Amino acid sequence: MNKTTVIYKVGNNFELKGDLYPSERKTAPIIIYIHGGGLFWGSREDMKAEQIEFFHEAGFNIFSIDYRLAPETKLHEIKSDIIDALSWVENEGTAQFDYDANKIAVMGGSAGGFLSLLTGLFENKPKAIVSFYGYGDITGNWAIQPSPHYQTMTNVPKELVKSLVSDQVISVGPIEKRYAIYMYARQNGEWINEISGLHHILDKKKLSQFCPLHQANADFPPTLLLHGTNDEDVPYEQSVLMAEKLKEIGVDNKLITIPDGKHVFDEEWNSPIVKQAFTDVLDFLKSHLI
Repeated sequence: MNKTTVIYKVGNNFELKGDLYPSERKTAPIIIYIHGGGLFWGSREDMKAEQIEFFHEAGFNIFSIDYRLAPETKLHEIKSDIIDALSWVENEGTAQFDYDANKIAVMGGSAGGFLSLLTGLFENKPKAIVSFYGYGDITGNWAIQPSPHYQTMTNVPKELVKSLVSDQVISVGPIEKRYAIYMYARQNGEWINEISGLHHILDKKKLSQFCPLHQANADFPPTLLLHGTNDEDVPYEQSVLMAEKLKEIGVDNKLITIPDGKHVFDEEWNSPIVKQAFTDVLDFLKSHLI
């Protein structure tokens, strides 16, 4: 499948890339894909080939992006990267690619689902949001307290984490080199402090500004939430609460529940339940972008 790698943002000692997979349809909508990884690891290449092909065959352009990673970069700067990615698609990418800059959807899983939901708070919002097992509240107990799931795993020494953190800006983070940072942070209840540079108690008001669950209002874009009931990393409740919030404020939304689904359930591409979920995602995108 054809793709073109572009640089969508340049800063001090870093540049951020995105892979654009062009549709064969003229002036088709575009999906901005934001990878997961706890904000510590991952890259634009994490979007599964099956998913790229699925949306591509349906006539969508796909733009899968890198962004700066924590803990070297903090959440307010990561947020600015996502803002700049949308801005590039809206204002600059059309000089090189044929897509409809008025028909942008944002999609991601886990931390990418969180960042996708965060775009609903931006001044320039996408037309639709799809969040796979994302989260709308980073001030809840699930996020700020030690994770029972990660505490069952091998204890990660702090000295190891120190050796893994770079003194350079990181925007591509291999999971085998970065996952231990996340494990340590979740085992010790330090995740939110590490990604934000803020204290989860003393700076709760500032952290709340990064919580779509608390900040969403009536102009939040139409949103599709997908979550498994047995998610061991991000509680299913996070999507339930987000759906309830959006319903309360009158925003078009839908929650697709995956019975017994775990984190990254969408990687089970041959599962009939997952196939149906992606058909529902496609229907949602078409209803709001085509």
